[in-house]
Amino acid sequence: MNKEMYRKLTSWLIAAWFIFALLASSLHLFQVSPGAPPVAFGSAALLPIIIFMAWFSVSPSFRAFVLGLNPRTLTMVQSWRIAGYVFLVLYAYGILPGAFAMPAGWGDVAIGVTAPLIALKLVGRSHRAGFIFWQILGMADLVTALGSGVATGFLGHNSVAMAPVTVLPLSLIPTFGVPLFFIFHIICIAQAKQWRESVDVPAGRPLANPAV
Repeated sequence: MNKEMYRKLTSWLIAAWFIFALLASSLHLFQVSPGAPPVAFGSAALLPIIIFMAWFSVSPSFRAFVLGLNPRTLTMVQSWRIAGYVFLVLYAYGILPGAFAMPAGWGDVAIGVTAPLIALKLVGRSHRAGFIFWQILGMADLVTALGSGVATGFLGHNSVAMAPVTVLPLSLIPTFGVPLFFIFHIICIAQAKQWRESVDVPAGRPLANPAV
């Protein structure tokens, strides 16, 4: 399968994934009873990552396509996470508990604000360690957000306070946004590990294979 076919296929898969998350949320499939394990919610967040990792591992052609994506674009997309400020607003109005909203909100804002700088300044072997470190921080923020949500809402028997996250529109964040951003982090780290020489690519120009 060539690059263009993979581009179309992944675009359709991401669109279908978004529609599924939207429909499932509309049908309240992610809501749980107090004290019940969030099986559907957790599956929606973890399965896309597992499927991506499996596909990346077993398919050389898909792996080549993924590693050929522009790391600057993938990193710049993370700037959308500045929208995490909504968690802080909802906490201020008493809609979400602080134990979840504070780490999730501030972490997303920090990653979203710094994403453009990282994308423009740290792509290349000379900044590889810093680039990878930032990607790891972004992954840690996502894991912390999910973990604090589970701990606060379910292990802490505070599912009523966390209920807004299991319904639209907030449910799209953990069931679509979080795993998609996590996958982008994985891709960027895999790309950076292959960089063997310093590269200097003008802004806006694709960095298809920095290892060459």
